Amino acid sequence: MTSELTSWNDTFTKQTIVDFVTAVTIPGSPKFVPQEERIAVFDNDGTLWCEKPMYIQLDYFLQKMAEQAENEPKLRTQQPWQAAWEKDFTWLGGVITKHYQGDDSDFRTFIGGVLTLAKDQPVEKIEAAAKEFVEKNRHPTLDLPFRDCVYQPMLELLRYLEAYGFTNYIVSGGGRDFMRGFADDLYGIPRERIIGSTVTYRFVETDHEVAIVQQPKLDGIDDGPGKPIQIWNVIGRRPILAAGNSNGDIEMLKFAQASGKPFLNLLLLHDDDNREYAYEQGSEQAVQLAEERKWLAISMKNDWRQVFALAQR
Repeated sequence: MTSELTSWNDTFTKQTIVDFVTAVTIPGSPKFVPQEERIAVFDNDGTLWCEKPMYIQLDYFLQKMAEQAENEPKLRTQQPWQAAWEKDFTWLGGVITKHYQGDDSDFRTFIGGVLTLAKDQPVEKIEAAAKEFVEKNRHPTLDLPFRDCVYQPMLELLRYLEAYGFTNYIVSGGGRDFMRGFADDLYGIPRERIIGSTVTYRFVETDHEVAIVQQPKLDGIDDGPGKPIQIWNVIGRRPILAAGNSNGDIEMLKFAQASGKPFLNLLLLHDDDNREYAYEQGSEQAVQLAEERKWLAISMKNDWRQVFALAQR
C-alpha cells in the first residue's frame, strides 16, 4: 500500500508513517489498535493547505471588512478595517503569528472586527459563501485558485489512513461554519467531522424562514488547549495520530501522546521557499518540542515529491 503515498519521497518520514499504520492495524500485532479507536486529527491552516502570506479565511474576512469600510468611511482609520481597506497583508498576517508567540494584542482587535460580520448570518449562508470564495478566488502570490492550495501529500495521507480503518477529523482554529462549506469537497472529510472555532447561535422563525443564525459573540476558540477539549467534546476519544504545524497545535499533539496507546505525532515544517514558503515564526515551540519528544517532523522540502494538488489534475 506504500504506492498510495505517491507524492511522498521514499524517506525515513514516509517509512515511519507506513510502519506505524501497519503496526496498529494488523491483528495480533503488539501495537494493534481496534478500528473504532483509530482516530486521526489534522490541523487545517498550514497542515492541509497553505497559510501564507495569511490564512485563507483571513483573506475572506479582509474582503468582508473592506466592504464594511466602503459603506462606513469612519472605519477606514480603525483596525482591523484599516488593514482590510489598505490591503495591509503584513498586519493581518502578523496577527496570528503574534498570537502563536503569546502576544494577543492585535488578535483581540482582529476578533472584535470579525465578530461584527457574524451578526444574524444564517449558517447555511456562511457555508455557501465559503464554498464560493474558495472556488472563485486565487492565492495572492502563488497564483493558484485557493482550492488548489491543498497539499497533495496530505490528501494522500488522509486516503491512506481511511484505507486502514482510521477516522479522520479536522481540528482547526478556523471557523467551523466556514470550513463546513468546502471540507468535504476538498478533503473528503464530512461536515460532522469538522471541529473549529465557533460563535454563539440564535434560532429564528418567521413567516419566511426557520434558521440558525450566528451571533457576534465567541462560543469557543479551537486553538491551543481548546483543541483537546473540543476533541473530547465532539469525539469522546483521544486520537492516536495527530498532525499540526504550529504552536497552536502543541496541546493537541500532547493529548495524543498521552493516550496510553501507540501514537504518531506529525509536525509539518515549512522549509521549502521554492515551491511554497520557508518560515518558522509561530511554530518555534512546536519545533523544539518535536525534537525533545521525538515527534515525526515532515520536511516539505525533502519528504514531498510535489506540494500542491494542481499538478495531478
